[in-house]
Amino acid sequence: MAEAPVVHLVGSGPGDPELLTVKAWKLLQRAEVVVHDRLVGQGILDLVPPSALRIDVGKKPGEHRFDQNSINALLAELAAPGRLVIRLKGGDPFVFGRGGEEALYLLRRGIRVEVVPGITAAFGCAAANRVPLTHRGVATGVRFVTGHCRDGWWLELDWKSLADPATTLVVYMGLAHIEQITTRLVEAGLDAATPTMAIENGTQDGERSLRAPLGGLAEATRDAAFRSPVLFIIGPVVEVLHNPAPLPLEIPDRHAAWIERVLHA
Repeated sequence: MAEAPVVHLVGSGPGDPELLTVKAWKLLQRAEVVVHDRLVGQGILDLVPPSALRIDVGKKPGEHRFDQNSINALLAELAAPGRLVIRLKGGDPFVFGRGGEEALYLLRRGIRVEVVPGITAAFGCAAANRVPLTHRGVATGVRFVTGHCRDGWWLELDWKSLADPATTLVVYMGLAHIEQITTRLVEAGLDAATPTMAIENGTQDGERSLRAPLGGLAEATRDAAFRSPVLFIIGPVVEVLHNPAPLPLEIPDRHAAWIERVLHA
Protein backbone atom coordinates (compact mmCIF):
# COMPACT_ATOMS: atom_id res chain seq x y z
CA MET A 1 0.00 0.00 0.00
CA ALA A 2 1.32 3.43 -0.94
CA GLU A 3 2.36 5.73 1.88
CA ALA A 4 -0.28 8.35 2.65
CA PRO A 5 0.75 12.00 2.43
CA VAL A 6 0.91 13.81 5.75
CA VAL A 7 0.94 17.43 6.91
CA HIS A 8 2.32 18.29 10.34
CA LEU A 9 0.28 21.02 11.99
CA VAL A 10 2.81 22.52 14.40
CA GLY A 11 2.40 25.19 17.08
CA SER A 12 5.44 27.44 17.41
CA GLY A 13 4.42 28.87 20.78
CA PRO A 14 4.30 32.55 21.71
CA GLY A 15 7.56 33.55 20.01
CA ASP A 16 10.54 32.61 22.17
CA PRO A 17 12.33 29.69 20.42
CA GLU A 18 13.16 28.18 23.83
CA LEU A 19 9.42 27.67 24.42
CA LEU A 20 9.09 25.30 21.46
CA THR A 21 8.27 21.70 22.27
CA VAL A 22 11.05 19.21 21.65
CA LYS A 23 8.86 17.49 19.06
CA ALA A 24 8.33 20.73 17.13
CA TRP A 25 12.07 21.48 17.26
CA LYS A 26 12.96 18.05 15.87
CA LEU A 27 10.43 18.33 13.05
CA LEU A 28 11.59 21.81 12.03
CA GLN A 29 15.19 20.62 11.70
CA ARG A 30 14.10 17.96 9.18
CA ALA A 31 11.51 20.04 7.33
CA GLU A 32 11.36 20.07 3.55
CA VAL A 33 8.46 22.52 3.22
CA VAL A 34 7.31 25.05 5.85
CA VAL A 35 4.12 27.06 5.38
CA HIS A 36 4.17 29.65 8.14
CA ASP A 37 2.17 32.51 9.62
CA ARG A 38 3.26 36.12 10.18
CA LEU A 39 3.45 35.70 13.95
CA VAL A 40 6.06 32.94 13.88
CA GLY A 41 9.23 34.46 15.30
CA GLN A 42 12.39 34.76 13.21
CA GLY A 43 14.33 32.82 15.81
CA ILE A 44 12.06 29.86 15.15
CA LEU A 45 12.24 30.17 11.38
CA ASP A 46 16.03 30.13 11.69
CA LEU A 47 15.74 26.50 12.84
CA VAL A 48 14.45 25.48 9.42
CA PRO A 49 17.13 24.05 7.08
CA PRO A 50 18.26 26.48 4.35
CA SER A 51 17.33 23.85 1.77
CA ALA A 52 13.67 23.81 2.83
CA LEU A 53 11.01 25.68 0.90
CA ARG A 54 9.47 28.42 3.05
CA ILE A 55 6.12 29.93 2.16
CA ASP A 56 4.86 32.94 4.12
CA VAL A 57 1.05 32.95 4.17
CA GLY A 58 0.79 35.43 7.03
CA LYS A 59 -2.13 37.80 7.23
CA LYS A 60 -1.72 41.43 8.22
CA PRO A 61 -4.60 43.73 9.17
CA GLY A 62 -6.17 44.75 5.86
CA GLU A 63 -3.67 42.70 3.83
CA HIS A 64 -4.41 39.04 3.12
CA ARG A 65 -2.22 37.75 0.31
CA PHE A 66 -3.56 34.26 0.97
CA ASP A 67 -7.12 33.77 2.16
CA GLN A 68 -7.97 30.70 4.20
CA ASN A 69 -9.31 28.74 1.24
CA SER A 70 -6.07 29.35 -0.65
CA ILE A 71 -4.00 28.17 2.31
CA ASN A 72 -6.07 25.01 2.60
CA ALA A 73 -5.62 24.22 -1.09
CA LEU A 74 -1.89 25.00 -0.93
CA LEU A 75 -1.36 22.53 1.91
CA ALA A 76 -3.20 19.81 0.01
CA GLU A 77 -1.12 20.47 -3.09
CA LEU A 78 2.17 20.37 -1.20
CA ALA A 79 1.40 17.15 0.67
CA ALA A 80 3.10 14.15 -0.93
CA PRO A 81 4.24 10.72 0.27
CA GLY A 82 7.67 10.95 1.89
CA ARG A 83 7.71 14.76 1.94
CA LEU A 84 7.95 16.43 5.36
CA VAL A 85 5.48 19.30 5.14
CA ILE A 86 4.97 21.55 8.17
CA ARG A 87 2.16 24.02 8.64
CA LEU A 88 3.74 26.27 11.26
CA LYS A 89 1.46 28.45 13.34
CA GLY A 90 2.00 30.91 16.15
CA GLY A 91 0.89 29.74 19.60
CA ASP A 92 -1.19 26.58 19.46
CA PRO A 93 -2.79 25.49 16.17
CA PHE A 94 -6.16 24.83 17.80
CA VAL A 95 -6.48 28.08 19.80
CA PHE A 96 -7.70 30.85 17.46
CA GLY A 97 -5.35 29.49 14.81
CA ARG A 98 -7.90 28.02 12.37
CA GLY A 99 -5.98 24.78 12.66
CA GLY A 100 -9.20 22.80 12.93
CA GLU A 101 -10.38 24.14 9.56
CA GLU A 102 -7.11 23.21 7.87
CA ALA A 103 -7.05 19.76 9.44
CA LEU A 104 -10.63 19.08 8.38
CA TYR A 105 -9.91 20.16 4.80
CA LEU A 106 -6.91 17.83 4.58
CA LEU A 107 -8.54 14.86 6.29
CA ARG A 108 -11.51 15.01 3.93
CA ARG A 109 -9.08 14.67 1.03
CA GLY A 110 -7.28 11.64 2.39
CA ILE A 111 -4.29 13.54 3.76
CA ARG A 112 -3.12 12.50 7.19
CA VAL A 113 -2.67 15.26 9.80
CA GLU A 114 -0.28 15.12 12.73
CA VAL A 115 -0.78 17.87 15.32
CA VAL A 116 2.02 19.17 17.55
CA PRO A 117 0.66 21.52 20.25
CA GLY A 118 2.30 24.80 21.16
CA ILE A 119 2.17 27.09 24.16
CA THR A 120 -0.68 29.45 23.41
CA ALA A 121 -0.05 33.19 23.76
CA ALA A 122 -2.19 33.47 26.90
CA PHE A 123 0.01 31.03 28.80
CA GLY A 124 3.32 32.33 27.45
CA CYS A 125 2.56 36.02 27.96
CA ALA A 126 1.03 35.50 31.39
CA ALA A 127 4.00 33.44 32.59
CA ALA A 128 6.54 35.90 31.19
CA ASN A 129 4.85 38.69 33.15
CA ARG A 130 4.19 36.68 36.33
CA VAL A 131 0.42 36.75 35.98
CA PRO A 132 -1.33 33.60 37.27
CA LEU A 133 -4.43 33.21 35.14
CA THR A 134 -6.18 31.51 38.05
CA HIS A 135 -5.45 32.11 41.72
CA ARG A 136 -7.22 30.80 44.79
CA GLY A 137 -9.51 33.42 46.22
CA VAL A 138 -9.08 35.71 43.20
CA ALA A 139 -10.05 33.90 39.99
CA THR A 140 -11.65 30.47 39.76
CA GLY A 141 -11.61 30.26 35.96
CA VAL A 142 -10.26 31.74 32.76
CA ARG A 143 -11.85 32.44 29.38
CA PHE A 144 -10.25 33.12 26.01
CA VAL A 145 -11.96 35.26 23.38
CA THR A 146 -10.83 36.79 20.11
CA GLY A 147 -11.39 40.45 19.36
CA HIS A 148 -10.62 40.09 15.66
CA CYS A 149 -13.69 38.90 13.80
CA ARG A 150 -16.02 39.82 11.01
CA ASP A 151 -18.32 42.85 11.25
CA GLY A 152 -20.83 42.51 14.04
CA TRP A 153 -18.63 40.12 16.03
CA TRP A 154 -19.67 41.66 19.35
CA LEU A 155 -23.24 40.55 18.81
CA GLU A 156 -22.12 36.92 19.19
CA LEU A 157 -20.50 37.32 22.61
CA ASP A 158 -22.29 36.91 25.91
CA TRP A 159 -20.99 40.07 27.55
CA LYS A 160 -22.81 39.43 30.82
CA SER A 161 -20.96 36.16 31.33
CA LEU A 162 -17.65 37.68 30.19
CA ALA A 163 -18.03 40.42 32.83
CA ASP A 164 -17.55 37.93 35.67
CA PRO A 165 -15.03 39.38 38.17
CA ALA A 166 -14.11 35.88 39.36
CA THR A 167 -13.08 34.75 35.87
CA THR A 168 -9.94 36.00 34.15
CA LEU A 169 -10.63 37.18 30.61
CA VAL A 170 -7.91 36.94 27.95
CA VAL A 171 -8.48 38.74 24.66
CA TYR A 172 -6.50 37.70 21.60
CA MET A 173 -6.16 40.00 18.57
CA GLY A 174 -8.22 42.70 20.18
CA LEU A 175 -6.12 45.83 19.71
CA ALA A 176 -8.25 47.34 16.94
CA HIS A 177 -11.44 46.90 18.97
CA ILE A 178 -10.23 47.31 22.55
CA GLU A 179 -12.30 50.43 23.14
CA GLN A 180 -15.52 48.64 22.14
CA ILE A 181 -14.53 45.61 24.19
CA THR A 182 -13.84 47.54 27.39
CA THR A 183 -16.97 49.64 26.95
CA ARG A 184 -19.20 46.60 26.60
CA LEU A 185 -17.62 44.87 29.58
CA VAL A 186 -18.28 47.92 31.77
CA GLU A 187 -21.83 48.17 30.43
CA ALA A 188 -22.29 44.49 31.31
CA GLY A 189 -21.32 45.16 34.93
CA LEU A 190 -17.54 44.73 35.20
CA ASP A 191 -15.99 47.43 37.38
CA ALA A 192 -14.14 50.06 35.32
CA ALA A 193 -11.37 49.89 37.95
CA THR A 194 -10.69 46.18 37.22
CA PRO A 195 -6.93 45.66 36.72
CA THR A 196 -5.80 44.82 33.19
CA MET A 197 -2.57 44.23 31.31
CA ALA A 198 -1.66 44.68 27.66
CA ILE A 199 1.31 42.73 26.30
CA GLU A 200 2.90 43.50 22.93
CA ASN A 201 5.19 40.92 21.25
CA GLY A 202 4.96 38.64 24.26
CA THR A 203 8.03 36.50 25.13
CA GLN A 204 10.03 38.02 22.26
CA ASP A 205 12.77 40.62 21.99
CA GLY A 206 11.09 43.98 22.18
CA GLU A 207 8.24 42.80 24.40
CA ARG A 208 6.37 45.65 26.07
CA SER A 209 3.63 45.57 28.65
CA LEU A 210 1.51 48.01 30.57
CA ARG A 211 -1.05 47.92 33.35
CA ALA A 212 -4.18 50.06 33.42
CA PRO A 213 -7.69 49.99 34.88
CA LEU A 214 -10.27 48.56 32.51
CA GLY A 215 -11.83 51.95 31.89
CA GLY A 216 -8.50 53.43 30.80
CA LEU A 217 -7.05 50.48 28.88
CA ALA A 218 -7.90 51.72 25.39
CA GLU A 219 -6.41 55.16 26.05
CA ALA A 220 -3.29 53.64 27.64
CA THR A 221 -2.54 51.43 24.64
CA ARG A 222 -3.09 54.35 22.27
CA ASP A 223 -0.79 56.61 24.29
CA ALA A 224 1.89 53.90 24.33
CA ALA A 225 1.48 53.36 20.54
CA PHE A 226 1.05 49.63 20.96
CA ARG A 227 1.03 47.66 17.72
CA SER A 228 -0.15 44.15 16.90
CA PRO A 229 0.32 41.50 18.17
CA VAL A 230 -1.12 42.51 21.54
CA LEU A 231 -2.70 40.24 24.14
CA PHE A 232 -4.97 41.60 26.88
CA ILE A 233 -5.45 40.06 30.32
CA ILE A 234 -8.42 41.40 32.28
CA GLY A 235 -8.99 40.63 35.93
CA PRO A 236 -7.58 41.09 39.44
CA VAL A 237 -4.98 38.33 38.84
CA VAL A 238 -2.95 40.99 37.05
CA GLU A 239 -2.02 42.48 40.43
CA VAL A 240 -1.54 39.29 42.48
CA LEU A 241 2.25 39.06 41.97
CA HIS A 242 2.86 42.72 41.17
CA ASN A 243 4.90 44.30 44.00
CA PRO A 244 3.70 41.92 46.74
CA ALA A 245 4.15 43.09 50.32
CA PRO A 246 7.35 41.61 51.80
CA LEU A 247 7.06 39.11 54.64
CA PRO A 248 9.80 37.61 56.82
CA LEU A 249 11.00 34.15 55.83
CA GLU A 250 9.84 31.77 58.54
CA ILE A 251 10.89 28.12 58.33
CA PRO A 252 9.60 25.83 61.12
CA ASP A 253 12.41 24.19 63.09
CA ARG A 254 11.42 20.70 61.95
CA HIS A 255 11.59 21.77 58.31
CA ALA A 256 14.90 23.56 58.81
CA ALA A 257 16.45 20.43 60.32
CA TRP A 258 15.18 18.28 57.45
CA ILE A 259 16.52 20.73 54.83
CA GLU A 260 19.89 20.79 56.55
CA ARG A 261 20.09 16.98 56.49
CA VAL A 262 19.17 16.81 52.78
CA LEU A 263 21.67 19.49 51.76
CA HIS A 264 24.50 17.77 53.58
CA ALA A 265 23.62 14.17 52.84
